[in-house]
Formats: sequence, C-alpha cells, structure tokens
Amino acid sequence: MLNGKNIVITGASSGIGSKLSWYVAKNGGTPILVARSREKLNKIAADIHRQFSIDAGYYVCDVGNEVEWQRTMNQIVKDFQQIHVLINNAGFGLFQPVSNMTLADFEGMYRVNVHALIQSSQFFASHMVQFGEGHIINIASQAGKMATPKAAGYAATKHAVLGFTHGLRMEMEQQGIIVTAVNLGPVKTNFFETADPDGGYAQSVDRIMLDADKVARKIVQKMNTPVREINLPLWMELGSRIHKLFPHVTEKLLKRQFRKK
Repeated sequence: MLNGKNIVITGASSGIGSKLSWYVAKNGGTPILVARSREKLNKIAADIHRQFSIDAGYYVCDVGNEVEWQRTMNQIVKDFQQIHVLINNAGFGLFQPVSNMTLADFEGMYRVNVHALIQSSQFFASHMVQFGEGHIINIASQAGKMATPKAAGYAATKHAVLGFTHGLRMEMEQQGIIVTAVNLGPVKTNFFETADPDGGYAQSVDRIMLDADKVARKIVQKMNTPVREINLPLWMELGSRIHKLFPHVTEKLLKRQFRKK
C-alpha cells in the first residue's frame, strides 16, 4: 500500500523507529531513516535491502541541533524529490521530580521532543503542499493528556506536541495534508534507559507495556488515512478521558498508580 512512497522517520535507530522502518519497507515504501548512530542506521538499511530489496536512505543527525537538522532536511528533499509521509518519532524523557532537575534537563527535552518536531513539521508541510498530498504523524504520549508525578517536564513537552499537532491538522486539512497524533502508554523500548535508569518504574509497569512491533504495525496501517489520533492502549485512553472529566476523583483513586515512577 506504500509503493512509491518516501517516508521520513526520525529516531529510527531503535525501538518504535526501527520497527516502523521495517513495516514501511514490508509494505513497499522507502524508509528514510534519521538518527544519531551511523552504525545502527547502516545495519537497519542493510537488513531492509536484504529482506525487501529496497534501498532505505539514512542520515546521521541530531535533530535537537536546529542547524544540523535543517541541513539534513534540505538534503533529504534534494535526494528524494518528494516526501509523502513524515513520522516525528524522535524523543526522550527524564522521570525525576521537578526539584531535582536543571533547566538544561528541561531544555534538552524541549529541543528534541518539541522544537525539532515543529521544525520538521513546518518544513515538510510546506514541501507536501507543493504536491497536494502528504501525511505528518507526530508521536506524542498519553502523558500529554494526563501528567503524573516525576514526569512533569516530559508531560509538558507532550502537551505541547498535542496542541501543535491538532492546530496544524486543522490548518492543513484544506490543503490535502493529513496530520495525526499518536498517543502511547509505556512501550517496551530503550526509552526507559534514559527516563528510568534504575529500572524501578519499567519493572512496575512491565505487564502493561505495549509491544513496539504492534505499535509500529498499527501506525503504518493508518498511513495516508485521515485519522485524528491513534491511542494505545485503548483502556489508557479511556482513563485519560475520565480524568479530563473528573480530574480530582481520578487522581485520588489512582494516586498509588501515578506514583510508581
């Protein structure tokens, strides 16, 4: 279903990003991989070529560096002419009390989770408008709908992603560009190596963690489909909606669960 489509994927060297690359190629698309690790990107591209005879492009870039990311996006468009789908997947979190964090910690998350996402969304939206088609998929989080202790900074970045994504979606819908937010609960990836170095939180939620392979498959299935949001797991999305209606009651009832970080 993606034959002839070029799909840019940030944070493509591991976790959901690497799984997305595989499913894009399986469905006939050309994944264009962006991440910081040349070694990992080279391996993923080689595996894709071996399995699907598709030449995945890859670009070594720190998307949190505005100048470097802009230069890379310019090169991608030059190399591939038309980009059909952008998946803003790159991001990281730090699960710590606000009082334990530095301003640099917050700024680091904002540079990658928010600023780089806005920069690429703006750039590729303008590019897609020239062709009258395209799909921008921004990986947000259920944390963007319901913040919890030790995740105030991370939740703030995802609140920003959700607000930006929904506003952009309404701006672009008359121009043939689809914009989708993906809100996920915990996913079993290396995200927690940075967010939760001691492993306590990851262990406490291990039984409810989403599988990265299933998440990636779901996202690829929805490519080029006008979907406002993809919410996984569904029970957590229901919890977010109940919290929106009854925040005080929900926080009181789920206090113990919220403090597992």
